[in-house]
Amino acid sequence: MSSQIVVLGGSGEGLLDRLRAVRADGDVPLVGNDRWPVAHWDTVRELAASRPVPAEAAWATLTSGTSGTPRIVLRSAASWERSFEAVSALLASPGGADAEQRILLPSPPASSLTLFSLAHALAGGPRAVLPDSADRAEATVLHGTPQALSAVLAAGDLPHLRTALIGGSHLPAGLRAEAESRGVRVVSYYGAAELSFVALDTGDGHRAFPGAELEIRQGELWVRSPYLALGYLGGPGPVRTAGDWMSVGDLATLEDGVLTVHGRRDAAILTASATVIPDEVEAGLRTLPGIADAVVLGLPTDGIGALVAAMIEPELGAAVPTARALRSLAATRFTSSHRPRIWFEGPVPRTATGKPARAEALRRVQAGEVRRCA
Repeated sequence: MSSQIVVLGGSGEGLLDRLRAVRADGDVPLVGNDRWPVAHWDTVRELAASRPVPAEAAWATLTSGTSGTPRIVLRSAASWERSFEAVSALLASPGGADAEQRILLPSPPASSLTLFSLAHALAGGPRAVLPDSADRAEATVLHGTPQALSAVLAAGDLPHLRTALIGGSHLPAGLRAEAESRGVRVVSYYGAAELSFVALDTGDGHRAFPGAELEIRQGELWVRSPYLALGYLGGPGPVRTAGDWMSVGDLATLEDGVLTVHGRRDAAILTASATVIPDEVEAGLRTLPGIADAVVLGLPTDGIGALVAAMIEPELGAAVPTARALRSLAATRFTSSHRPRIWFEGPVPRTATGKPARAEALRRVQAGEVRRCA
């Protein structure tokens, strides 16, 4: 009997037992998000049942959907298991392993970030602690997004926390410094649902994850590793392969072993005669005073293709800067073609893994649900 994808609810209660049961039956678990509307649940279930599942598939995750509709990513059990040893070494407390590590997983189990740690827990890794767990305060490790780390530090309610494994989106240098000043070692990483772990940053830039090989081809990052996914359910999708190498289309540079990712080529904004990569502008905006985060989007505009716009999330307690002040600040960071022309107030919408959700930001702008900066 062929295996099938079993779509599970994202409630933390009994989730590990349900995952274990699905895997024991030889089927492939895919965890949904309890905040999804009914129509989205129906769409995911229909998609999961619409195509045959490869025999080697063991786990199914969803892409983050930062620029469009999420896809179902299939991967073998080995593609995650081969990284467990390296991840365990990263999570070990300085001076020796914990008697029993407990890993707090604040992101929804629908995210590949959290599902990886749940799979690790089933294989003997750190004990999984979901946000509503009674033993949350006993967590020794955090695996989550920069936003989750910031919230944990602000709450100050994890006295045993010693290590934070942070992925999903950009980690501000100030947030790393604050965590380390409180005795929390921070390891950030770059990866993707299709690629798993690609590169690690312990404070001196992102370098290849153990076992991963990186190449830049015509400006794009290509990865060869034992951690790559099988592909998408029902078709090739946007990922590209060349032999045993894979690319999700991220633009990047690699200098002296340090990887810098500039964003997806297919997310580029074509404005007049210029090509603007949103990630690069967002990174620059985060350096401006009073700005905690930003998402950059292209507003379709006759004659020029798109107008560069930005949604700004001010630092906690800070007022939203005026459009005039933002234009003045942006002029000190960007060439004319890359400066946002229209500014909106946040908060920045995010995916489950903390990335700026550009498709949702554009929808909110076009629906008139956000205010323009005065």
